[in-house]
Amino acid sequence: MKKLVLSCLILSFAGLQSCKNSENLKETETVSTEAEKVVSTQCYEATYETDIIDLKLNILENGKVGGNMSMKVSGAEERIGEIKGEFHGDTLFADYTFTEGANKKTFKNPMAFLKKGKQLILGNGTMQTTMGVTYLVKDKPIDFERVKYKFDSIDCVDK
Repeated sequence: MKKLVLSCLILSFAGLQSCKNSENLKETETVSTEAEKVVSTQCYEATYETDIIDLKLNILENGKVGGNMSMKVSGAEERIGEIKGEFHGDTLFADYTFTEGANKKTFKNPMAFLKKGKQLILGNGTMQTTMGVTYLVKDKPIDFERVKYKFDSIDCVDK
């Protein structure tokens, strides 16, 4: 009899715990959905000789940044991809993910943009690849002075 009562208690606690986990999961889903709401959108364009780069950034409620970037660089096919990252002070650290070539190989490049007024400056930094992941080396400074691409703020236009 005692074993039966003990078994029932254990089962009921397990049932209550699984309900609680389900509620926590729902709360987590709600928080992540709210954090992905767009607070503002900013568009930029950079030109250098015949190169044109268009950048659209969506600032999210959680402080992260998402968007897309189109790169038309002479001597290469146009790259259209997604950009994700976040600001650390006045610097946006982001990853640019795009597909390229006939075999549609996916690339992910780290980028750093310095915000100066209404302008974003794409910095040059030392990159390192470890176990297939490329990142900017933390101990090496990023050069924002001798750069090709300075993005000017423009009006966002849906294409």
